[in-house]
Amino acid sequence: MARRTLPLNTTQVNSAKAAGKVYNLFDGQGLMLRVKPNGSKLWIFNYYKPYTKKRTDISIGQYPAVGLAAAREKRKEYLSLLAGNIDPKEHRDEQARQKREALENTFEAVAGRWMELHRTKVTEGTAAKMWRSLEKHVFPKVGKLPIEQLTAPKAIEILNSITGRDCFEMARMVSQRMNNVMTFAVNAGIVHHNPLAGIKQMIPSNTTQNMPSLAPAELPQLMKALNFANIKFQTRCLIEWQLHTMTRPGEAVTARWEEIDFKEALWIIPAEKMKMGREHRIPLTEQAIALLELMKPLSGHREYIFPSYKNPRSHANKETANTALKRMGFKNRLVAHGMRSLASTTLNEQGFDKDVIEAALSHSDSDQIRSAYNRATYLERRRVMMQWWSEHIEKSSIGSLSLLGIDRSVGNACIG
Repeated sequence: MARRTLPLNTTQVNSAKAAGKVYNLFDGQGLMLRVKPNGSKLWIFNYYKPYTKKRTDISIGQYPAVGLAAAREKRKEYLSLLAGNIDPKEHRDEQARQKREALENTFEAVAGRWMELHRTKVTEGTAAKMWRSLEKHVFPKVGKLPIEQLTAPKAIEILNSITGRDCFEMARMVSQRMNNVMTFAVNAGIVHHNPLAGIKQMIPSNTTQNMPSLAPAELPQLMKALNFANIKFQTRCLIEWQLHTMTRPGEAVTARWEEIDFKEALWIIPAEKMKMGREHRIPLTEQAIALLELMKPLSGHREYIFPSYKNPRSHANKETANTALKRMGFKNRLVAHGMRSLASTTLNEQGFDKDVIEAALSHSDSDQIRSAYNRATYLERRRVMMQWWSEHIEKSSIGSLSLLGIDRSVGNACIG
């Protein structure tokens, strides 16, 4: 008949003294207190490994940090695992590994690995913009959070903070990028599913339909207001530059002198700066060249044509033109981006080829082969169209003067 082990009591555990060698006090069902020659006491659980049936030990913890009752709770847990043929030591090591990976696999860390892969598929400029949006809107809130703990409600809080500033398009882009990171995590085996798949549906529709713009007949009113506006000379040049070149605000303020080919009368904007991620060549009219000549004394020695007032080594803020237009009385009537619509509407009304207008605006074409062909063949037709547009702007300035009231025979610029 097997000898029955009597359970230990607190007094026995407390009074156990060190001896010349290691010895064990048994509590039963594999639990023992191991007393070492230096007097330290360690709880041990001894068990048969599932399948192999080899005996092995697993440490539970030092006494008195782990008391008798706590040690017995751990024994109960281990016996339950063994009943399911789960090795307690392997289970403990796996849990430790998962916790370690969770701490290492924060949303920001996983996003970094996704970005390294994704940047091979887009231009460097596009990759930089995508990363900046995550740095600005996402990482401050959930960057240090283990990615497996990121839930839809937490992500929606981020989107709500963006839509609360009426930045609906940015919210949609951030939503897509967070989903891309999470999908990468699923494919990499870091998480089992993507809880953010439906968060885009929580972004409300933008109530603003189109960016405010003027009707073609109101162009003289704009030029008159620009003539009498109490704004800085450089800002006025910037607005007229954007108007003549039909560019986006961000493209206009970041124009570099090195991008200007005076010999060919072209402004060559590199692909990484363009919304569509492709190089854009803009034919420069006589009026656009004259604007550059006006800016040369101010910024010809600098990198940017329109430098920042606060930091001349950087470019002007893309909101500069919008702020000026508001001061000129065009609030809710015209924004800087709306000048592109003004140009497009006017040129369409004048019967210019729609495809040539779209190419001038650097709009995308779903047919990539056709789009590439158009960009290659429309340049000279665009040059003619752009010259008509610049001359139209000048005619609309009669009586108020644009910056380009120019006597071309003597090359003089009269600033009104």
